[in-house]
Amino acid sequence: MNIYSLENIQPITAETVNKKQTVGESQQQFADSFKQAIDSINKAQYESDQKTEALAKGEIDDLHDVMITAQKASIMLQTGVEVQKKMVDAYNEVMRMQV
Repeated sequence: MNIYSLENIQPITAETVNKKQTVGESQQQFADSFKQAIDSINKAQYESDQKTEALAKGEIDDLHDVMITAQKASIMLQTGVEVQKKMVDAYNEVMRMQV
């Protein structure tokens, strides 16, 4: 997940509070956000792989950039895994609720 994508979050205003959103719209919005986060992680992993391969071939010689890119991809992946675990835990908790 890109940290800068948090800038796209819409602030809560009186207008947005009064607007009703259907369950389907909420699900689609969540699915889109989740897909965007996964795509961002995938893009970071791909970029890291490309730079590592280019370094191994001798096409680039900036080791620092390669290491920073690899660490960034690793942190994004770890964050994604932790968010996924929290989502599964929250889902399980909701399923245990008695209505």
